[in-house]
Amino acid sequence: MSALIETQDLTRHYPSGEGVVAALEGLDLEIGPGEFVAAMGPSGSGKSTFLNLIGCLDQPTRGRYRLAGEDVAALPPDRVAALRGEQIGFVFQSFNLLPRSDALANVEMPMLYRGLPRRIRRERAAIALERVGLGQRMHHTPSQLSGGQQQRVAIARALVNGPGLLLADEPTGALDSRTGLEIMALFQALNRAGVAILCVTHDADVAAFASRTLRFRDGKMIEDSRYQPVDAEAMLRQKFQ
Repeated sequence: MSALIETQDLTRHYPSGEGVVAALEGLDLEIGPGEFVAAMGPSGSGKSTFLNLIGCLDQPTRGRYRLAGEDVAALPPDRVAALRGEQIGFVFQSFNLLPRSDALANVEMPMLYRGLPRRIRRERAAIALERVGLGQRMHHTPSQLSGGQQQRVAIARALVNGPGLLLADEPTGALDSRTGLEIMALFQALNRAGVAILCVTHDADVAAFASRTLRFRDGKMIEDSRYQPVDAEAMLRQKFQ
């Protein structure tokens, strides 16, 4: 099976005074469809730069990045934006929900940019909310939802266009331990259904729910390890039931 993500010598330098900062240096990597990968490292290690490049939010200084078989650097900007919308969903620590809009309207947002009719947007948003367990909260605004429910809305929004890849940036950082476990159990369920997940985290306990960890230091990947993931659902039952 061909790689979903493939990088060759992926490098990102930023100007700094009279020199440059090597935020990411010479990354060679393949991630297959349906993998669950954690990216770890201290602040300034390169993991956030890596996430931005994979999310097509930044451009490399040199090197190649292929997403779903397409060479991103060779594409015109409008095709890069379309590819990002087709293949990638984003989940952030701070949820980034519209405060005055209900859950359904928040989940609809990515489809507005694709010009889909309102009826289709509403139907797909409702299905996505059902998928994350919020079928009964569709018309609640963020202030009427718990932190965990808000993150579920954000995950539904990331899923609504049917991407093959979720990029999650510290998705449990604003949540208590039980709610964080519930979100990781949801991620594992989505992964079993075929969605690839790349999760940036500083927390080794969160990374343990993935099946592969990439460790970054000083702009370089220093470790790529695979292992049997911890079962978040089983841990929930053990700790809280």
